[in-house]
Amino acid sequence: MKKMINKPEDLVNELLEGFALAFPERIKLIGDRIVTRANPKEENKVALVTLGGSGHEPGLSGFVGPGMLDASVPGEIFAAPAPDRCLEAIRVSDQGAGVLFVVLNHAGDVLTANYTMDMAMKQGLNVRMILIHEDIGSGPPEEPEERRGLVGFLPVIKIAGAAAEAGLSLSEVYDVASRVESNTRTLAVGFKGATHPVTGELLANIGENEMIVGMGQHGETCGDTLPMKSADEIAELVLPPLLKDLGATAGDNLLVLLNGAGATTLMELFIVYRKIHQLLGEREIRVARNRIGEFITTQEQAGFQLNITRVDETLVTYWDAPCDTPYFTVCK
Repeated sequence: MKKMINKPEDLVNELLEGFALAFPERIKLIGDRIVTRANPKEENKVALVTLGGSGHEPGLSGFVGPGMLDASVPGEIFAAPAPDRCLEAIRVSDQGAGVLFVVLNHAGDVLTANYTMDMAMKQGLNVRMILIHEDIGSGPPEEPEERRGLVGFLPVIKIAGAAAEAGLSLSEVYDVASRVESNTRTLAVGFKGATHPVTGELLANIGENEMIVGMGQHGETCGDTLPMKSADEIAELVLPPLLKDLGATAGDNLLVLLNGAGATTLMELFIVYRKIHQLLGEREIRVARNRIGEFITTQEQAGFQLNITRVDETLVTYWDAPCDTPYFTVCK
């Protein structure tokens, strides 16, 4: 393992310090390592708060800023933060209209989030929680609670964040977020596992000529292990089950995201996207919007997550709305 770190016990603190120094005009660190907007949101607008382990940069703290998240609570490497820190983030982010608490469906995150919500309710805070569980590789449609949250968080926080900036109430922002979450699906493909940057432990052991379809964020191998295939063959393998699970048909409009896992090049992602676009065109499904890049990674893990979200005119308008975060910007 070759990692540019100092003392393992200082890794997260130094990561966050460097992050804050790199983007002082967009974010700042407050309290107990909470990442917030550099300038608070206007009063009487809904705030968005999330949590998650470190080691997946830019997700999730890379999307704090106007038009998206108001605060992110990073935990230790691949570990959820403590509930009291999440409660602090909710309290400082609330501008009088309540808070949407966005949680990806991973056991540690959900446990922390549930404790946080219990404390928030006892203190009379105005909070709604939405759970992201769009990974079709980790559970069947009839058991959504088994499905993990992957890059599907991005359309949720971008669109819900825009709805919040537009002045919608907490109930209305929650409804928008729920509409996006119920219309988004992800399937991940892994080619190489990552190592834990503190322990050096290998997170997934994938053969040189193998790939895993349905791999989780941390290298969980719930899917099928197959021989390595070409870019076009992989696209043909992962897109149909996503369309089927979503029930996408001719005439639908999709937002398509291709998220690199950390060690996969843009060259490869663009080649895969080329085929995805072609396959959708053959099915008369329109790519309304797209993004290709790295949004949530796992160190040097190789592979990608393909995410599709069915959108209508309203959701596209929110997707196109201005935002200004360290790793996602839409200009006016």
